[in-house]
Amino acid sequence: MPHSVSLINTIAAGLGLALILGFLAARVRLPALVGYLLAGVIIGPFTPGFVADAEIAAQLAEIGVMLLMFGVGLHFSLDDLLAVRKIAVPGALVQIGVATLMGGALATWWGWDLGGALVFGLALSVASTVVLLRALESLGLLDSYTGRIAVGWLVVEDLAMVLVLVLLPPLAGTLGGAADGADAGAIWTTLGITLLQVGGFVALMLVVGRRVFPWILWQVARTNSRELFTLCVVAAAVSIAFASAALFGVSFALGAFFAGMVMRESEFSQRAAEESLPLRDAFAVLFFVSVGMLFDPSVLVDRPLQVLAVVGVIVVGKSIAACVLVLAFRYPLNTALTVSASLAQIGEFSFILVGLGVALKLLPPEGQSLILAGALISIATNPLWFSLIAPIQKWLRAHSAFARSLDARDDPLAELPTTTEARYLSRQVVLVGYGRVGRRIAAALTAHHIPFVVAEQNRELVEKLRAEGVAAVWGDAAEPAVLIQAHVARARVLVVATPDAMNVRQMIETARTLNPSIETVVRSHSEDEARLLTQEDAVTVFLGEEELAQAMARDVVRRAAVPA
Repeated sequence: MPHSVSLINTIAAGLGLALILGFLAARVRLPALVGYLLAGVIIGPFTPGFVADAEIAAQLAEIGVMLLMFGVGLHFSLDDLLAVRKIAVPGALVQIGVATLMGGALATWWGWDLGGALVFGLALSVASTVVLLRALESLGLLDSYTGRIAVGWLVVEDLAMVLVLVLLPPLAGTLGGAADGADAGAIWTTLGITLLQVGGFVALMLVVGRRVFPWILWQVARTNSRELFTLCVVAAAVSIAFASAALFGVSFALGAFFAGMVMRESEFSQRAAEESLPLRDAFAVLFFVSVGMLFDPSVLVDRPLQVLAVVGVIVVGKSIAACVLVLAFRYPLNTALTVSASLAQIGEFSFILVGLGVALKLLPPEGQSLILAGALISIATNPLWFSLIAPIQKWLRAHSAFARSLDARDDPLAELPTTTEARYLSRQVVLVGYGRVGRRIAAALTAHHIPFVVAEQNRELVEKLRAEGVAAVWGDAAEPAVLIQAHVARARVLVVATPDAMNVRQMIETARTLNPSIETVVRSHSEDEARLLTQEDAVTVFLGEEELAQAMARDVVRRAAVPA
């Protein structure tokens, strides 16, 4: 077969086998990505039969990472990123440190030198953005506040890994690698240049990009050409990601993420997300196939206990560390468990670190096999940990007084102050969520002098609202205690303005139990969900697309009815 068709071979074999094995995995109630990973193992170099081009597969996977991060950026504003900075920045940095110490201690116990232990620990500390985003999207949590914490956490991890990748070569000689050692001045110079490059890229994207790229998208949209619009979206994602890596030393993933964030300023951001969705899904599948191709199954036979120890650090050690950190910041148990499940895997940055560690002769050959085995197993089992969040939470509350105390702990933001006026405690509106939709509803209620109480998961936002004189309580409204503190038992209306659709029914059930006569208004983006809520729960549901169409239709009718 001519070399020129290796790209076609790789795509055809990867997608075709992924379809078959993904379908079979779904039929036996396993996540489809398990089938994608197995497809990669089958067409990889460590199993007999057809072998796909691993280098081409890796590049296709990199495109998938770019498109996926670009799509996240289209739904993730700078305000969303800043809103979670107080937990994402210290949480990610401390978690990286703890996981690196655990992995390094394990490697030292095996007799590795300092450099190998450091690279090994760092590779185990950083989670895969692709795996996290797929999990959050499938559960409908990407737009929730908990989802934003998890995404912000991984953005900080990615930024930290950019610095690690830059600093590791000059430090390799000192750590026992192949490169010559560098003096302290050279290392600080390298660190300073890297920080300036990253800062310059972020500033350029936020100052210039927020004006230029939405304008370009608008100009292309005016051509009324769908293919040109799609081409503009894909070209922006890939080109900006490549330019960020080439000019500023930023990773492809971070470059694409910031490209999506600046494109979000355009009124066509929703259309851009929809147009790029099929490509994102297809290339995301190729990412999992490429991970499977790197895996050598023989490591499971040769080093089973070491593989088990690596998986333990990734799945158990990192999760416990993340859970403790989130709880230390006084967030609910559900948020802590969700973030823990999000980080219970490793991915693309780990592979880059492994490759660099081997090239610098810091990481022994068996380290690469162990990390890849840990990545494959942790990615394959990650959906399981998400499915266990609710049962684990229920069991902990039933059997642990400490877990129950986490929900009942004394927090001034978790209950309304005693000085709250009586009009906020009876016949008021309980507004769950103070995002883009919630803020507009609150403004309308204020304009009509209707009292309301906000229930919001963002602690900083609750502090800000209270400083402005708005009645607000902090916490997850799916927890009965939060709605009780919002005095839902005497409220007139419950408004669920948050996009988190998973816990809406639990909120409604709690409100109806405490206040059978309460009226409920819910925001939804799914027609099926809206129909079920309307039929089964007898609530008023506002569907985003339907309300937009009705508003536009009213305006069109008004204009058309005016005599010429």
